[in-house]
Amino acid sequence: MQKNVVSHIALVVALVAVIAAGVMIFGSSMGLWDPITGFIASRKYHNVLGYIVVAVALVSLVSGIMIKTDNPKARGTAKSVVALLLGIAMLSPMLKGLIIEPVRYPPIHDITTDTQAPPQFEFLTDSRIGAKNTLVYGGADIAAQQLQAYPNIQPILSDLPAEAAFAKALDVAKAMGWVIVDQQPQTLRFEATARTPFFNFADDIVVVVASAEQGCRIDLRSVSRIGRGDAGVNAKRIQAFSQRFTESL
Repeated sequence: MQKNVVSHIALVVALVAVIAAGVMIFGSSMGLWDPITGFIASRKYHNVLGYIVVAVALVSLVSGIMIKTDNPKARGTAKSVVALLLGIAMLSPMLKGLIIEPVRYPPIHDITTDTQAPPQFEFLTDSRIGAKNTLVYGGADIAAQQLQAYPNIQPILSDLPAEAAFAKALDVAKAMGWVIVDQQPQTLRFEATARTPFFNFADDIVVVVASAEQGCRIDLRSVSRIGRGDAGVNAKRIQAFSQRFTESL
């Protein structure tokens, strides 16, 4: 009985492409290369792989239709459809961008709850591994762009005593997977490094707790080590921290 060999090839090509795409995204987490290497490779080749998978899957479907049999297994229909769906899934971010206008983030990578007197890093320096960006705050221009894009980024005001808030802030940071690189209980401040789930980019954070008339105030600052913009990652991180801290009270 004649079989659609192309359907098997299409499925193999699709699986290899999916694995390759995954390696590009998570290769840095596996210690294969620097985050920027995987990011650049993904931008260059992810959609190309998706197009190849879709093309081969469509050829496979046509080949199956041309086979004179009523047996779907012989036509390889299931394998061809699976390959096609995998290809479409790979292209889905691009397709979504064509249908829904993507969010435009400002070209900044340094976000803080206090743009007038941003928390300063004391332990981490510009010589930290893989850093292309400085930890020196960019000033009024960066502050203006942040306030326009993220007006809801505000200090956390808590009724807790400052020492208790500092301990809770540490717990929240650890629960979010941040690596604490320095903590100073005497001055109620700590510094940490967080990694993005995709491409494993490193961002550095400083958290400072200060006593207030009623309770305390917690300020944060999150800075990307590389890249002019951050696609909103630092702002989302601060928002997530603020929400977790508030909900845990």
